[in-house]
Amino acid sequence: MVLGCGETTDDNQSLNRPVPGVTDTEIRIGSSLALSGHAGFLGTEILRGARSYINHINEQGGVHGRTIELIALDDRYDPPICLANTQGFLVDGNVFALFCYVGTPTTVKIIPLVEMAEIPLIGMFTGANALREPFQPNIINVRASYYQETAAAVKHMVEDLGLTRIGVFYQYDAYGLDGLRGTELALQQYENAPVAKGSYIRGTLDVQEGLAAIMESDAQAVIMIGTYEPCAEFIKLARQQRDDLLFYNVSFVGAEELARLLGEDGNGVIVSQVVPPPELPETRDLLYDIDQYLDLLHTHYPEAQPNSVSLEGYYNAVVLVEGLKRAGPDLTREGLLRAIQSIRDFPIGPDNSVSFSPTNHQGMDTVYFTRIWNGRLVLITDWSKLGQMEQE
Repeated sequence: MVLGCGETTDDNQSLNRPVPGVTDTEIRIGSSLALSGHAGFLGTEILRGARSYINHINEQGGVHGRTIELIALDDRYDPPICLANTQGFLVDGNVFALFCYVGTPTTVKIIPLVEMAEIPLIGMFTGANALREPFQPNIINVRASYYQETAAAVKHMVEDLGLTRIGVFYQYDAYGLDGLRGTELALQQYENAPVAKGSYIRGTLDVQEGLAAIMESDAQAVIMIGTYEPCAEFIKLARQQRDDLLFYNVSFVGAEELARLLGEDGNGVIVSQVVPPPELPETRDLLYDIDQYLDLLHTHYPEAQPNSVSLEGYYNAVVLVEGLKRAGPDLTREGLLRAIQSIRDFPIGPDNSVSFSPTNHQGMDTVYFTRIWNGRLVLITDWSKLGQMEQE
């Protein structure tokens, strides 16, 4: 039998041994993510998006006669719990791959386990550079990175808005420090540096010290690397002191939940996205599968509201399923990784595609920007018109 990605002698030998998490009728995929706690919105939504597509595939008979069972464990965005969940997956030997992990501090914690077990880790809800450099052969990133998000944001702030005094408010852990470093690298391109830095401890709303550090500076804008609750708290308190600050958040914040928490204080807040908000009509012009995503989400989760987080989960599942299809019926972990590496220019929109290679394990590079206005997200297409948008 000839497989699309080709098989080596070692692969053929491995076919004679049981493959963890794979039976004649089922493929078991493990996920540790925040389903409760202060990042519970993110894990819940990305899981809904992924499961909507996976359920759809299962209803059609699965992949090569096998249905996909996604086993999701709650880690509350806590690295030790995430580590324990992952150890359980590996010790029990009951999952074929890891999928849709949420967060930088949690996911970075399991990298040594992924390397040791040589298990695929696919489609994480984090843009951390540690999952990209140094190159990790078992890690598949679907989304753009935080470095790309902050670089694009700084470029627009400096070149389009003429802002030069930029502060950074960040979560004091691997996630926040990654975003801080990305911002510093971006500002270096303009021979600049943050005018102020403020931080908070993950899992708390204790933003006062970080707020004071920013407020004592002459910052014109604040780049925010945090989760939705502390970022909302920071913005509300900052607006009580100054009404002229520009606030920008990276995608992990969960734009729709941030907008809900902020209410009227959200007007003008900018959030970068790695997929555009599915609830916006213009997103249909950017991505092909929006109607299918909306239909599947409504079918499997009637109470759910469409949002960028669940849409990202949907596309993570699209990549996983496409890899499983290309890997063929004689499934191995090595074969799945090679199959995903064979995905080139996979179209997801008129000017948007997903591509991997043996040396490139990040499928998408596009960064979108949205602006919160009257509790809703507005896609930014022309930064020079931001002031005009506010007057309207």
